[in-house]
Amino acid sequence: MGFGAFLTQAVLISLSGVMAPGPLTVVVVGKGARSPRAGALIALGHGAVEFPLMVLIALGLGPFFQNAAFATTVGLAGGAVLLWMAAGLLLSLRPGRIQEAGPERMREASPFMAGMLMTGGNPYFIVWWATVGATLVFRAWTYGVWQFVVFAVIHWSLDLVWYFFLSSAAFRGTKLLGDRFLKGISLIAGLMLLYFGVRFLVDALGKLL
Repeated sequence: MGFGAFLTQAVLISLSGVMAPGPLTVVVVGKGARSPRAGALIALGHGAVEFPLMVLIALGLGPFFQNAAFATTVGLAGGAVLLWMAAGLLLSLRPGRIQEAGPERMREASPFMAGMLMTGGNPYFIVWWATVGATLVFRAWTYGVWQFVVFAVIHWSLDLVWYFFLSSAAFRGTKLLGDRFLKGISLIAGLMLLYFGVRFLVDALGKLL
């Protein structure tokens, strides 16, 4: 298979992971309701974790990320972070809070930091890269170092485009529909993060029992 055909296949496979709903998608929409640039910043934070992870897998450390103890640790940490962010979103819905300025408004991480936290703390993201993603990484590596770099950049670019689209759409909805839409997005995002946080913790604790 030529490198062009591989890239086409890699894009199609990557899209299944990029567009799958998850905690990072929820954060993109929630923060995008306040800023159209949030998606791009979250993608940068996502890439700050994803690029080193791809390099580590290419260097042969993929099996480490499949370790049960590692997955459990990531699940516990990720669940705790998700609950913290859910609390920040839901507390922002208290009367008068939605209009407050400054970082205290939502008691959340910045979009860039949120991208890093939601990526590094998502055990399903780690599992995807340790299995499906690892296959793509190894195949890209066989074509050469620069081909691997091209694959990595194209894969991340899919995240960038998708998250920017989502945050821009959420921001346009807020501009058109006002605070009611913003409160609705914050409520849904908060509840979804709460769900994912509990799910991560339950799954991680289940591995310990």
